[in-house]
Amino acid sequence: MENSLVTADKIQEYIPQKFPIVMIDELLYCDDTVTKTRLRITEENIFTHNGFFLEPGIIENIAQTIAVRVGYYYKEILKKEPPTGFIGAIRKLEIIDLPKLNTVIETEVKVVQEIFGVTMVNGEVYSDGNLIASCEMKTVLQEL
Repeated sequence: MENSLVTADKIQEYIPQKFPIVMIDELLYCDDTVTKTRLRITEENIFTHNGFFLEPGIIENIAQTIAVRVGYYYKEILKKEPPTGFIGAIRKLEIIDLPKLNTVIETEVKVVQEIFGVTMVNGEVYSDGNLIASCEMKTVLQEL
C-alpha cells in the first residue's frame, strides 16, 4: 500500500465535510493535475445499504477527492484555510459496480481544466484494481 500524504485522523482538516459525510480516509497522492485518495467502506458510512456502498457515496467520494486536492494546496503550499467548493455539474457518470462493506476503494481525479475557481476533472473509482465508477465532474470554489 502507498504511504499517505494525509491520514484518516487528519483528513477533516483538508476538506469542508465533517462526520458523518466524510467519504475519504486518506490522501495518497497530489500534484498539479492528479489526486488519489482511499476509503474503507464501513458499516457506519451513511451511504451503505444492504452491505453495499451506494451511488451517492461514490459521487461524494469523487467530489471530496477534488476537495482534498484544493485543501492540501491551500494548507500546505499557501498556508491558508481551504475554501469551500460545490459540485457544479456531473457528466458521463457510469457506475459499473457497487463496492461491498469492508472493501477499500481508491479514487483518482485528473484535472482537465481549471480557471477562476472552476475545476473540471475526470474521476475514476477502483476496487481491487477494477474500475467501478467514472465521471466528469465540475466543481466551483466559493469566493472567499
